[in-house]
Amino acid sequence: MGSDLADRFWSEIGKWDYFAKDTVGKQLIRAVDSIGANIAESYGRYHYKDRFNFLYYARGSVYETKFWLDRAKNRNLID
Repeated sequence: MGSDLADRFWSEIGKWDYFAKDTVGKQLIRAVDSIGANIAESYGRYHYKDRFNFLYYARGSVYETKFWLDRAKNRNLID
């Protein structure tokens, strides 16, 4: 996921009420930002195994993002 998508999440979540932002919103933003951050960090690693560990972390963040998106949809925060 690129920075543009993470920034779109940021804009949309900024419109939510305080409770929704504080519970689902914060978790969703952290998860989606973590995807790109872990991919970027993997490129800065010298060892092959270390690089892949950060890519695995990024993959985990993708699944976490999907989880929080499902929560947001089920709670009528997004369409």
